[in-house]
Amino acid sequence: MRTKLYCAALIGLTALTAAAPAEARINQRQYRQQQRIANGVNSGQLNARETYRLERREGHIANYEARARASGGGLNGRERYHIERMQDRTSRAIYRQKHDPQVR
Repeated sequence: MRTKLYCAALIGLTALTAAAPAEARINQRQYRQQQRIANGVNSGQLNARETYRLERREGHIANYEARARASGGGLNGRERYHIERMQDRTSRAIYRQKHDPQVR
């Protein structure tokens, strides 16, 4: 009986520690992408329209994350996967917009 309880506690603790780095990774990536957008604005690589669109995408990701967290229990695997996919697409969009021939 004691062994089963110990195993259950260990599994629960492992699940919590595995989810924490994933959520921290999402927040850290969101911060880095905001920095990339700000650097593009400061360097003149992004014009006002591009910046607005990229910021709107970032806002959409943040809203989805907030709704997912509010639904209870934090983020599950599917929600984390969906957020990371949205961040992948936004990251590519940031790169494309910063490297296109349009300037401020």
